[in-house]
Amino acid sequence: MSTLYDTLGVKKGASEEELKKAYRRLARKHHPDANAGDKESEEKFKEVQHAYDVLSDPEKRKAYDRFGSQNGRPGPAGGPNVDFGDFDFGNLGDIGDIFGGLFGGGAARTRGRAARQPVRGADVEVDVHLSFEDSLRGVEAKVPVELMTACRECGGTGAQPGTAPVICPECNGRGVKAESQGLFALSQPCPRCRGNGTVIEQPCPHCHGTGRERRIKTYTVNIKPGVKDGTRIRLKGKGEAGQNGGPAGDLIVITRVAQSPIYERRGDNLVVEVPVSYATAALGGSVEAPTPDGTVSLKIPAGSEDGKLLRIKGRGAPKLNGSGKGDVLARVRIQVPKRVNKKERELLEELKKVNG
Repeated sequence: MSTLYDTLGVKKGASEEELKKAYRRLARKHHPDANAGDKESEEKFKEVQHAYDVLSDPEKRKAYDRFGSQNGRPGPAGGPNVDFGDFDFGNLGDIGDIFGGLFGGGAARTRGRAARQPVRGADVEVDVHLSFEDSLRGVEAKVPVELMTACRECGGTGAQPGTAPVICPECNGRGVKAESQGLFALSQPCPRCRGNGTVIEQPCPHCHGTGRERRIKTYTVNIKPGVKDGTRIRLKGKGEAGQNGGPAGDLIVITRVAQSPIYERRGDNLVVEVPVSYATAALGGSVEAPTPDGTVSLKIPAGSEDGKLLRIKGRGAPKLNGSGKGDVLARVRIQVPKRVNKKERELLEELKKVNG
């Protein structure tokens, strides 16, 4: 004759964890939800459930091991007493918790509670296009954004102005309903309120009960001097409207800076090419170099090679943290004349002889 241990497929001395693992495996296999209309699986499921109920209770298991009573209680001497009538299907304890996770009952309750929880609105990203010069000096930019916002008519409640949502009469505000599934009562989101716990009897005609509407809002954004291409500016609470009274998301403005025809940006430094004659590069001298603040006189050391970088301090891009500016890096570009006059040719020939 098979025992309750045989029903679960474990040995008599099985630990509590071994019992639970065996029960989970068999319950998942034979649960009515997974075997609709299969009477044999339904009966097997009842047996597995009963076996676990007895063996998972220390007192019932002790009595079963001693007396062989199938209901975990002392029975008549002389052998097992199979009595399903004594089993309390209404008090499943952690068995109900197990099936909540396996077959969605617990998840449904969670969804019902979560549906009533305040939900933060989504963040919204938008690009703002700037000239290179504006990125250096800073500017106030008008940024139009299409957003889901709280309905202007109902203030976000979804109910017609002058009315308010009421407690759902189907679930009494719980957001879930218990639905009988044979031996179990599985919780599902309330079909009337869809898990919200409240219903809107007179929907707002403007937003049709959603409490939100899509519209374009224009924000004035203060672009600080020194922003780079891709700088992200966060405006708290200017994103999508929240739900169920949740806070709004943020608006993230991303700067898109046009390239400069003159400067190459390297962090807070600006690189600019400065033409230098061969004679000045060889003998040294001064040339005019452009900076965002105007031209400056740049000293060219004697013997400067093509590509040499000369630093002009404090004339670069403003630092976003407000601590001064970067530098301008002037790259020497030695100019070789394509045409020379008679006098220049004579001098170059003489130089060639000297060098040769």
